[in-house]
Amino acid sequence: MADSYALQKIKSLDPEKDHWEIARLSAFYEFPWDNNRALELALFRTFAVPTISAILDKTKQFENRTQKRYDDTDLILSEILENGPESERAKAAIAKMNFIHSHFKISADDYLYVLSTFVFEPERWINKYGYRKLTENELRAGFKIWQELGALMGIKNIPATKPELEEFNIEYERKNYIPAASNKSVAISTENLFLSWFLPKPLYGLGRPFLHAIMDEPLLVAVGFNKPHWLIQKSVDTSMALRRIVIGWLPKRTKPVLRTTIPRKETYPKGYQVKDLGSHKYK
Repeated sequence: MADSYALQKIKSLDPEKDHWEIARLSAFYEFPWDNNRALELALFRTFAVPTISAILDKTKQFENRTQKRYDDTDLILSEILENGPESERAKAAIAKMNFIHSHFKISADDYLYVLSTFVFEPERWINKYGYRKLTENELRAGFKIWQELGALMGIKNIPATKPELEEFNIEYERKNYIPAASNKSVAISTENLFLSWFLPKPLYGLGRPFLHAIMDEPLLVAVGFNKPHWLIQKSVDTSMALRRIVIGWLPKRTKPVLRTTIPRKETYPKGYQVKDLGSHKYK
């Protein structure tokens, strides 16, 4: 089967110079659904860390305004990736993100861990569930864009190489995945949001184990969730394997799927401005 338009271009570009373009082609043409699910899982993983979940739980944004919290995070990151860090919209999104974070006392290691999940969760998800494995150009570009964005966020001591960052990611989870009430509180609120997209509230209990089937055991333990029954695990694994095959045979996209163009009827029915994203307003 011939390479898609996006894949041909990805292979022709230089990840040292064209990493943002490679990342856009991969995320918006090749793997829009997979990339978004992976970033959701990346953020979910941070709930397993008490020093992070305690801050999130204290704001009550996840409990009381879960959809808005999701949309704000999605839109801020999408503005940066879609437009590139040199664009005015991306600069405004980065400034707003830094402004929001300035209200909280967050350790350097916690910042670096969150950044590392954005590098490795898309890679792990797509290589497991995507219609193909990521190319070397995509892997290199994925590391480089988040390395650059981390610097723009003022994150300290970002490793110079991907293996160093992955070693940090693995060791950090080993030391900091600790069960806590705040972990479970934020995780349940977020999981309820995911379930609300597909099920009425009385059926959340039926759907919950299927979400748990894409989570590893250390994550489940740290957020206080149970490992799903092996039949549910098997059904999810089989469904995702079949999806991978079907997507591989379908015609490939020639137009991007952009997150910023998705209607947000509940949170932004009349559209949004970057400066208004998040619960903290500029003075």
